[in-house]
Amino acid sequence: MELNPIFPFEPIASNQIPKGPDWISQIKWDGVRILTYYNGIETKLFNRKLNERTHIFPELTNIKSFTSANSIILDGEVIALDRNGNPSFHEVMRRDGIRRIDRVEQMIEAVPIFYMIFDIIFYNGDWINHLTLRERLEILTRVIEPNEQIQIVPINTDGSTLFEVAKQHDLEGIICKNLNSRYSINGKNADWQKIKNYKDIIAVIGGVTYRSGIVNSILIGLYDQEDQFWFIGHVGTGRLTNAEWKDLTKAVDQIKMDKNPFANQPKRIKEIQWIQPILTVKVQFIEWTEGHSLRQPSIQAFVDNDPKSCKLTD
Repeated sequence: MELNPIFPFEPIASNQIPKGPDWISQIKWDGVRILTYYNGIETKLFNRKLNERTHIFPELTNIKSFTSANSIILDGEVIALDRNGNPSFHEVMRRDGIRRIDRVEQMIEAVPIFYMIFDIIFYNGDWINHLTLRERLEILTRVIEPNEQIQIVPINTDGSTLFEVAKQHDLEGIICKNLNSRYSINGKNADWQKIKNYKDIIAVIGGVTYRSGIVNSILIGLYDQEDQFWFIGHVGTGRLTNAEWKDLTKAVDQIKMDKNPFANQPKRIKEIQWIQPILTVKVQFIEWTEGHSLRQPSIQAFVDNDPKSCKLTD
């Protein structure tokens, strides 16, 4: 039996925490969405874009260590922790960004990962995505045996309290789910809602500055609906290591250009090297200021997104 990867059900963004007896909440881990597929013979892992990650996270493929299912599809999030024991998008991207398979074994030791399972879509030869979330969770808790690396995401019936906990621990936020919801493959609706603790965006790099020959800051932008590229911020802080700044410097050397790619002119920044706007980066920030610029932006990690999908919103 062949299990083809699917596009997972996605939550919508919301600023309001839904209430009522049919709603539960779960911590939104700052990780990488990974679906696990087991057909009784082999286990494969795919991300939400259907890119295979089996060889990137091989420690999750020993599926018989946590379930006796004959076949199964699980939905969850792979996370990694920072030095303080908190989920870190930057750390998990160090694993997810591996492109040389010969580096995986080294990174398994350097960046341990954990699989936080929150749903089950297929079980013992049958699709069960048509069942309610309440029913699917009952099956999930029955067929998964958690261990140190594999966990079922806990549920909470008080979303407001859980969100306060997320803020206190500086977590990404929460996901609120209706217990009567079906799992809509390649779907997105208000049955699942994400409430974030902080703001972040995926932006496009249009220029850099240097210190001692190494890139030390980036100029980022977003596209408007007419595909004009607008400067929104200058970022020199964040979670990049010295090695990652050096890697960025090498990448920039291949895509330098003489012309400013932004529709507007960045101010008060000297000695800018313009680059082709093809590199995307996750940036965390406090708020938008007047003129569509970011207050206190911070680099989280490089990501592989389509630059033209990085849009300004009203």
